Amino acid sequence: MKKLNILLIALSILLGSTTLSAQQNLWRGEGIVSPEVNADNSVTLRLYAPEADKVIVTGDFLPQQRIEHAEGTALIPGEAAMTPLGNGVWEYRSEPLPTELYSYSFIVDGMRDVRDPNNVYAMRDVGSLFDYFIIDGPRGRLYSPQNVPHGTIARTWAEMPDGRERRMAVYTPAEYNKSKRSYPVLYLLHGMGGDEEAWIATGRVVEIMDNLIASGEAEPMIVVMTNGCTKHCAAPGYSHEGMWRPYMSGSMDGSFEEMFPAIVEWVDRNYRTIDKKEARAIAGLSMGGFHSMQISKEYPDMFDYVGLFSAAIFRGDSNIAIYDSLEQKIDAQFARNPKLYWIAIGKDDFLYEDNVRYRELLDMKGYRYIYEESEGGHTWRNWRVYLAQFATLLFKDAR
Repeated sequence: MKKLNILLIALSILLGSTTLSAQQNLWRGEGIVSPEVNADNSVTLRLYAPEADKVIVTGDFLPQQRIEHAEGTALIPGEAAMTPLGNGVWEYRSEPLPTELYSYSFIVDGMRDVRDPNNVYAMRDVGSLFDYFIIDGPRGRLYSPQNVPHGTIARTWAEMPDGRERRMAVYTPAEYNKSKRSYPVLYLLHGMGGDEEAWIATGRVVEIMDNLIASGEAEPMIVVMTNGCTKHCAAPGYSHEGMWRPYMSGSMDGSFEEMFPAIVEWVDRNYRTIDKKEARAIAGLSMGGFHSMQISKEYPDMFDYVGLFSAAIFRGDSNIAIYDSLEQKIDAQFARNPKLYWIAIGKDDFLYEDNVRYRELLDMKGYRYIYEESEGGHTWRNWRVYLAQFATLLFKDAR
């Protein structure tokens, strides 16, 4: 009996230590709360860095900084010094903030892009990871999961005309799997350096669409997000030659435009879509806005709704065949009377003057479009708003 008791004790210790090992991350938080959203909608950020001499927080909730670069003036996230509390913890408390989703990171003794180890909410933009928090209110709730029916995101592979598979992300509304009806489609394109995950991770497309559809502000629709960098086959940087780091370049060489009819055909074969011009929309940010403009004018019978979000209008090489004869192709597109041609940009966007020039061209020709101008620059804060505005205007008579 004595040997049995000793064996049971040893077994319980062994099992206990195994359980503790498996659960050890439960006790590694150091008691630090970060971010902490306060009652007045300010936020307190904390970082344990006992050996650091200087810690800075940078984020889009701080006053933005203007910088000059080759493309002109741009706005970048502001910076603020954090205060040492004397116990190895550094702290910063913001001013009260409007309802919004905000991203941030730390700079520790000059080392940038330091993550907040106490915040599990992170998103990737191109090749960098940022932590984020949401301030409650109308916009914050739009970007957050609510108690509404939820759609589904599928990461799916499609073979393209060159024989290679490329991945795309496809959102289907909550009712899709419970119905037999067909749906209109929004093709939503990312910017330079992005991929098919960009609108999901940083653009909050799933939350926005779920909430707008549930409220009746947007029609139920399929949203297709492609990888517009033709050197990559999938996020974050997979190519058919191996794993690459995401980089700030893209495909403005005509190759993406040339393959786009094959993308639409694949979606129509594999999803219950309404295979008509009046049930298709295309929109994108920055490089994706450029692609949306080019694709919609190149295939004028494919899309009845076009959205240009901070579009890089004149950035392509006019020596590339698919980009030439812009005015003539725009003429052909508007001769078919698109239901909606929607342009939006921030006042401080470095692409603002390009958009002014493009609107002057459309105005000179008397073409009808909707223009929205917002505060701020070339930022996701604007693009999320543009998506929400644009989505509510789509497919009201597509059924």
